[in-house]
Formats: sequence, structure tokens, C-alpha cells
Amino acid sequence: MRIDLHTHSTESDGTQAPADVVASAREAGLDVLALTDHDTTRGWTAARGAAQAAGLGFVPGIEISCQRGGRSIHLLGYLVDPGNQALVTELEQARRSRLTRMDRMVERMAADGIPISIEEVRAQLAPGATLGRPHLADALVAAGVVPDRAAAFRDWLHNDSRYYVSHYAVDPVRAIALVAAAGGVSVIAHPFTGSRGRVLDPAVVLEMVDAGLDGLEVDHRDHDDAARDLACSIVREHDLIATGSSDYHGAGKLNRLGENATSPEQFERILAASTAGGYLPPG
Repeated sequence: MRIDLHTHSTESDGTQAPADVVASAREAGLDVLALTDHDTTRGWTAARGAAQAAGLGFVPGIEISCQRGGRSIHLLGYLVDPGNQALVTELEQARRSRLTRMDRMVERMAADGIPISIEEVRAQLAPGATLGRPHLADALVAAGVVPDRAAAFRDWLHNDSRYYVSHYAVDPVRAIALVAAAGGVSVIAHPFTGSRGRVLDPAVVLEMVDAGLDGLEVDHRDHDDAARDLACSIVREHDLIATGSSDYHGAGKLNRLGENATSPEQFERILAASTAGGYLPPG
């Protein structure tokens, strides 16, 4: 069984609609797919319907934006209750912050003569989706400023750029509590990748473990051998769930569906740990 537990659609920063992500997953030979858009559950209904029609297993998920000491941390929450009010409130606050943040980033770029407007950025956004830097990158591509998303992030939009503006993000320990209260299972996404800025301090990971963290995303394209070894050692020491995923964004990134996968044994642990349910099995 091939299981990919980290993908994105146009409801956040992917380039395919939720149903199209499912269709691509079927073409890639996957058996189970999780949709984990940033700070939103809006794509679940369409993805679930498409998965049921295609005979794929579907896991409703979310990638929650967290922050500690200026370091971005992404927490995957699987099988949460989307109606949990505390979780909904937190996600809406993050979404509102992203809107004002993008205005400020565009203003900084305009001050340096970079020809982009907030209207052009919003034109890249699917209705109801969560606004983020990838949409600014797409606007820069459309305006001919850069050739592709990768160049936009490399040259203009990385965390140390003069144009970077942070946005509201919940503390990771609180995010773990929110996921647990919503009946879900929490896994840190790509915890030790160096390509996204400073590597997450293992001490913070251990604090998250003490707070009830369920697992780590071990196998990810942005983890080198040292990062995987470190993640595996923490998983073994604390009996955590170990996942592997693609972090698929459609044409927005090089990541391909199924390039990393979660074992059926580890996936069963996720299902057993959830109290909210919501898993659609294949078939």
C-alpha cells in the first residue's frame, strides 16, 4: 500500500484543485492520500468526493503554521474535527494575518521599484484559498520579474529577504493541544530541513514531544541523511509515529506524489490515535 500524507491544493499554495490532486494521486499509483493545506480545511469535501469516486483512501489533514523564537514550524494535524471552535478560531486568525502581511510585502517591493501590485497577487489566488508567499511568487512570474517560483523564493521571498514580513502563527505547543482537543494526530512536517532557514532546534522538538506530539515526518525530499538520522533517533527514543510524504504542490514545487511514503504499520498508528475519525478507506 502506497500512502502519501502531505499534499497541497489551490485551497492553500498548490497549483491543482483538490479533486485534481486526487486524480494525480491515482495516476501516481497511490492507495491513500492526505490533503494538508495550510491553515484551512476547505478542500476536504471536494477531495473526499473525488477519492471515493476513484477508490482511493482519503485522510483529512491540515498544516498549521506555528512559530517559536522567529523560527517557522509546520505542524501536520490528521483526522481533526473541522468544527472544533478553538481550532477554527486559531486558523481564522492566521488567515487574516496572512492578508495584511502580503500588503506589507508588496509595499516593500514597490518601494524598490519591483513592478507588482496586491491586485496582481490576489489574482493568483483561488476563491477561499489561504494567501501566501507562493501567490506572490506566481504574480512575480506572471509579471516577468522572475522565471519561476523557485527563483522568486531564492532571490526575493526567502525568510532573510528584506521583503520578508512575518505573520501570526500559533506556538507549536499550543497547536499540539489544539489538534489533540479536536481529536486529531499531530506530526511535525520536515523538522530538520536546512533549505527553509534555520534547522529546528531538537530541544524544541523534545518540548513538543513532552506536550503530546504524536510523530515526525522523517522521509522528506528536504531532509538529508543527517536530518533523517536525527529524526529517526528521536522517533525511536520516544516511540513516535514516523511518516514519509511528498509535500506535493503540483507545478509549484519539484516534489512528486509518492516520492516518499508512510508505511502501513505507521499509518495504522495514526488511525488508532485519532478520536475524531474521518478516514475514508480505499475501495
